[in-house]
Amino acid sequence: MHLALVTLFAVAEETAKAGKSIGLGVGGGLGAVGAGVGIGIIFGKVIEAITRQPEMRDEITAIQWLGFALTEACFFYGLVAGLLAAFIV
Repeated sequence: MHLALVTLFAVAEETAKAGKSIGLGVGGGLGAVGAGVGIGIIFGKVIEAITRQPEMRDEITAIQWLGFALTEACFFYGLVAGLLAAFIV
């Protein structure tokens, strides 16, 4: 009886570890995809804007880097949250 209970708890613990690992992988992967799509949209729109108004290139480029930094920050916040969930909880 006790051996069966110990085996059940061991399996449950391994299942929980596997679930955390899968959750971290899926969360990090989706965060990376979202950041990639966001960055692609930013740079695509910058190319369109500079093509339409080349005289505003410096202002558009400054705004572009701000959008890039904020998009990357969102990804890293998600990654840190996933790591915290995987290793702390």
